[in-house]
Amino acid sequence: MGVETEVVLIYYSLKSFSHNFLASVEQFPWKYLLFLDLHSNMLQGPLPIPSLTTTFYSISNNSLTGAIPFSICNVSSLEILNLSHNNLSGIIPRCWGNSKKLSVLDLRMNSFHGTIPNTFAKGNDLRNLNINGNKFKGLIPQSLAHCQKLEVLDLGNNMIKDTFPYWLETLPGLQVLVLRSNRFHGPISSKEKYFFPKLRIIDLSNNSFTGPLPTRWIENLVAMMNANESKRETIPKYMGDEYYQDSVMVTMKGLNIELQKILTIFITIDMSSNRFQGEIPKSIGKLTSLIVLNFSHNNLTGHILSSLENLKELESLDLSSNNLTGEIPSQLTSLTFLSFLNFSQNHLVGHIPQGNQFNTFQSDSYNGNLGLCGAPLLKKCSDDKAPPTLFKEDNDTGLASGFKWKAVFIGYGCGMIFGLAIGYLIFLTGKPEWLVRMVEGKHYKKVKKSRRSAPRRGGRRI
Repeated sequence: MGVETEVVLIYYSLKSFSHNFLASVEQFPWKYLLFLDLHSNMLQGPLPIPSLTTTFYSISNNSLTGAIPFSICNVSSLEILNLSHNNLSGIIPRCWGNSKKLSVLDLRMNSFHGTIPNTFAKGNDLRNLNINGNKFKGLIPQSLAHCQKLEVLDLGNNMIKDTFPYWLETLPGLQVLVLRSNRFHGPISSKEKYFFPKLRIIDLSNNSFTGPLPTRWIENLVAMMNANESKRETIPKYMGDEYYQDSVMVTMKGLNIELQKILTIFITIDMSSNRFQGEIPKSIGKLTSLIVLNFSHNNLTGHILSSLENLKELESLDLSSNNLTGEIPSQLTSLTFLSFLNFSQNHLVGHIPQGNQFNTFQSDSYNGNLGLCGAPLLKKCSDDKAPPTLFKEDNDTGLASGFKWKAVFIGYGCGMIFGLAIGYLIFLTGKPEWLVRMVEGKHYKKVKKSRRSAPRRGGRRI
């Protein structure tokens, strides 16, 4: 058996070793390995170093501990490296930034610390850098601008303290930008002219950004305007490649959800839990492919835009805990895919719109808006006109159906007033002739009639 045949056999045999109960890899034939997938096993201890020829190495979802041996820098052929969901610690080797072949570096959910190496070389092939869920500090290295093939940059859930990295706008292929739960601060200024042409997912939540929402690049997020054209395809497309598919954690419909695969038509903006001020940009209505929009827990003012009705794909809308005023636009009832809505803790007033999806939302979607009224709230609107209802016969009234006590009291009052008026008139004028004639005439007719009808007595008068 030749060397090439041996390599092919080992390549395919090791491909199926994921999702098992492996606790050790000491007996593995490391030589000539090209593809090594050991994820979701029971491996413990330090990180095993693969063969110098390995191009794909995934050992995620295990219980590895300790720092990464610097000898891994000798594996210069690595293209995809996935060490996520372990207990690894220490700093990450600077050599990975110098690699010209590395395409995916996934270090999520570990305990790495220190700073992100500022050694990313020009002309590198890095497509996905994911360090979410670690303890990195410092600034975002500006050498990331050299990663012109970068599609996914996830720096979420660390301790990075920096201002908004506006220079990332120059990355022509960036589709996912996650900066959530760090220590970013200051206003978002735009000094470039590219405005993230392919950005589909942006998450800036849980930071300390200030100033107005970034209107300039919101109105130029072209990829969020025409993604619907892909829906015509019968086979869904996901981000990634044959051996590694990108994933991301998002907040959607009030829940934190990890997307194991990212559909290319999944479009989301999350800028919640910051200190943004001012009004919601009118240009947000241009992003017709948005599925998730979250501006909650900021200091936004002004009205809810009726142009949000243009977001026909929207499934989750959260504008809660701001200082928004005015009425809820009735046009939003046209959003027939909307399954989560939160307008609570604002200063909204008026009727809650009814119809379509709005009939499915509960009262907690509107809590804290004292000026709102109508279903599903218990508070009724003051100008609501109740339909007329007939008086229901009660056992204690003895009145026929169709009458009300109010009508009885009104009639009684009017009759008493009329009687008092006639009595007062008689007192002033004596006996009015018209009244005497009318009363005496009726009395004469009555007496005459009674005499005629009386029976005659028989017998002669003696």
